[in-house]
Amino acid sequence: MTNKHWLGSIFCLMLAGGIACSTSQAADKPVDDGMVLIPAGEFTMGSNKEDNMSMWREANALNPYGFNDRLYVDERPAHKVNLPAYMIDKYEVTNAQYRDFVIASQHSVPALWPRNGYSFSSTLLASLSLEDLRQVATDKFKLDMDTTKMTQPALLAELEKIQAARHQLPVTTVTWPDADAYCHWAGKRLPTEAEWEKAARGPQGYEYPWGNNWDPKKINTMSENPDAPYSAVGSFPGDKSGYGVYDMAANVTEWVADWYDAYPGAPASDNKYYGTLQRVVRGGMTSSGHYDSLSVVFRTAKRNHLKPYSVLIDVGFRCAKDVK
Repeated sequence: MTNKHWLGSIFCLMLAGGIACSTSQAADKPVDDGMVLIPAGEFTMGSNKEDNMSMWREANALNPYGFNDRLYVDERPAHKVNLPAYMIDKYEVTNAQYRDFVIASQHSVPALWPRNGYSFSSTLLASLSLEDLRQVATDKFKLDMDTTKMTQPALLAELEKIQAARHQLPVTTVTWPDADAYCHWAGKRLPTEAEWEKAARGPQGYEYPWGNNWDPKKINTMSENPDAPYSAVGSFPGDKSGYGVYDMAANVTEWVADWYDAYPGAPASDNKYYGTLQRVVRGGMTSSGHYDSLSVVFRTAKRNHLKPYSVLIDVGFRCAKDVK
C-alpha cells in the first residue's frame, strides 16, 4: 500500500492469501481541538545571543553538538513585533483529527500510516482471515507477541489498543502543503512564525515556555521508539506556555507559514537557505539527540527550516485563526 490510497475510499491490502478490501472510518473520539486566544500586543521576537565557541573561528567548522548551522545567528536581532489578537491550537494536530480530514477530502495519507497500519480500519482488520491478520499484526503493527497462538478476537483487541493510542499522537510525515491544506479545510491557517513564537513565549516572553531556566523534567527529551519518537499531545503539562498552549518546546517540531529568511535588520548573511527555498519549522522534537544540546534546541526563539515537501517522522503542525 502506498500513501496515494485514500482513507475515505476502499482500501485494498495485498497479502499472501489474496487481497482484502474495506472502507475506513474516522476515529470515534479525537483529541479536543480547542484553541487558545492570544491577545493583541507587542512582544520581543528572536534573540541577541551569540555563539562564541572558538570552533567557529575556523571556516566551515561544526559546533560541538554537530549542528550544520551556526547557533543563534538566524535569531538576530531581537526585535519588537506587534500582532493583532489571534487563536492558536492548544495542541498539535493529532492523527485522529488528520484522519477525519483525509476521509472528508480524500487527501493522500501521511507516509507513515501505510507502513505502521494506521490506515487500516477496524472493519478491514475484522474482514481478514486469521492468517492474513497475523501477517498484518507482525509486519505492520510490529505486535510483540506470538501471533501464531492468538485467536482472531485476541488479535483484533490488541490492534485496537494500538490504534486507540495512536489517535492521540501528533500527526507526522506530512509536508508543508499537507499541513496548509488541513488547516484551510478546518477553517483555519498555519500560524506565522511570529504568532508561533509569541504563543510559545507567553505573556512574560520566556526563554522556554515555562520560564527562563532549562528544566529537562518539563518535557519528554528521549524516546526508545524510532517509529514514534514523541508522546500523545498534552502528555507533559510542564511544557505549556503562559497562554496555555501545550508542547511548544518539545514533542514534534511544527510547520509554520513563513519562508525561512533573515529577520528585519539582520546583518548581511551568506545563508544559502534564505529566501523562498525552505519553510520555517518551530519547536524542538523529542528525537533531538545529544543531551548536552537540549537546552539550546528547545528554546522558544530557536529556528529550524526544511524543504516544503520534506516528510519526516518528527515534523507535525498546529493551526491558527484570525479573531473576527
